[in-house]
Amino acid sequence: MIIQAKITTKAKRNYVQQINDLEFKIFTTAAPEKGIANKKIIELLSEYLKTTKSKLKIISGDTSRIKKIEVN
Repeated sequence: MIIQAKITTKAKRNYVQQINDLEFKIFTTAAPEKGIANKKIIELLSEYLKTTKSKLKIISGDTSRIKKIEVN
């Protein structure tokens, strides 16, 4: 399954908001530097979906606010 996520970095708190089955908004306090925010996004999404981080992979949008994430 592939989901789409709109990312907001440097937010006041970390949380995930589900828009519909395949679309999410993810807010993270991490800065978009050296992949730190991407790691935090995977961590937050894995907690939200109750799955392991290894089952999530960013397949497009590494440096973009809109990301496509594969969920195995």
